[in-house]
Amino acid sequence: MRRQRSAKIVATLGPASSSPEQIRRLFDAGVVVFRLNFSHGTHTDHLARLQAIREVESDTGRPIGILADLQGPKLRLGTFAEGSIELAAGARFRLDLDRRPGDQNRAPLPHPEIFQALEPGTELLVDDGKVRLETERCCAEYAETRCLVGGVLSDRKGVNVPHAVLPISAITEKDRADLAFALDQGADWIAFSFVQRPDDVAEGRKLVAGRAGVLVKLEKPAAIARLAEIIEQADAVMVARGDLGVEMPPEDVPSVQKHVVHACRMAGKPVIVATQMLESMVFSPTPTRAEASDVATAVYDGADAVMLSAETATGRYPVEAVLMMDRIACRVQEDPLYRQMLEGMRVDHEHTAPDAISAAACQVAGVVDAAAIVSYTTSGATALRAARERPRAPILVLTSQLATARRLALLWGAHCVHARDVKNFTDMVQNAARIAHREGLAKPGQRIVVTAGVPFGTPGATNVLRIAWVDR
Repeated sequence: MRRQRSAKIVATLGPASSSPEQIRRLFDAGVVVFRLNFSHGTHTDHLARLQAIREVESDTGRPIGILADLQGPKLRLGTFAEGSIELAAGARFRLDLDRRPGDQNRAPLPHPEIFQALEPGTELLVDDGKVRLETERCCAEYAETRCLVGGVLSDRKGVNVPHAVLPISAITEKDRADLAFALDQGADWIAFSFVQRPDDVAEGRKLVAGRAGVLVKLEKPAAIARLAEIIEQADAVMVARGDLGVEMPPEDVPSVQKHVVHACRMAGKPVIVATQMLESMVFSPTPTRAEASDVATAVYDGADAVMLSAETATGRYPVEAVLMMDRIACRVQEDPLYRQMLEGMRVDHEHTAPDAISAAACQVAGVVDAAAIVSYTTSGATALRAARERPRAPILVLTSQLATARRLALLWGAHCVHARDVKNFTDMVQNAARIAHREGLAKPGQRIVVTAGVPFGTPGATNVLRIAWVDR
């Protein structure tokens, strides 16, 4: 099954989409990577979903990526004696470490690391910013605040501190248990939430130990401030616009999204645009025109993938949401302006043989009007370089490593096939032509451009480019 678009679709599984039948329908509609959200559900729930995904993979013969999304540190208020209070703008309110239930004047905030980071003038956002507090006086045990935006405060609502770097790890004990489970079950990507600094990525990479790709979710302004360093350490990035939009002004999020997509493209790292893309389809069979435009914008910008969250996890129309996203992406790809925008972005290459071969392959494919670029790869590096060029021709990724094929399902323009190793140049060309024809990427009489590394099967050794014909 060859997708007719370059941008990929990631879908979140949940109560609305957990049956094997529904997972198969989502795959048929266009999903290539499934997200397991470890903020919800049990390991038993996730195991059943994971097994169902692998059954679809076995039935279809197509590599499918699985993204395990860790919850990360959740900072929350304690409880209230009456369950909730109404806080008016201008009111004084105290937050402290005392775990007694809160009242109209104070509430427990059982996170000493927050108080360590506060200073006068620091804002705290409660319940996704519905209530905003400004710190007036603070110490290691409490903070006296003034309410800037009033509203209802209730038990265990989330707290954000957008303009402070908190002295906490992005990986909690729950995350460590979820990570061990996900790796043992063969997840292809591990997403780390609420990353603030490059050290958080390094910690996650050490725990993953090469068993999966490391994906960083950008949800904190502190992470945006050190974007280049974080991208360098990550294998992929997600623009998580939900929490990002809570912690920074909404008008800033679109430009941040474009900047992140551009930076990832330049670095050759896959990037996902996520959150509220087709939000109205949680309850409606059709999206708003603004939502359709939002999805299209991410595709025009060259994002590797766009992601559905509640639309497929809990929504009434999960399959319809995927089909809609597929149609939007296909329509963008038909627009001549799409190619102009992609080709107008200059990529700076490293002065290495693999970069030279990958850049040349895309240029040669355009000159000879090749039907496909075939990238033999072991680690995935060759395919990543090819995708960074955003070529007109589809990229057929051939790898003997099933884990690599699954991981690269996320990659822009990549059609991944788990294939045997080749032994010599003749075998390389014949195998590439045969699979390109079988997978519907090339017809007899068309040309393909093949890249590989010699000795064959050597990771990171791309040093061969061949033009080949698909036999009649």
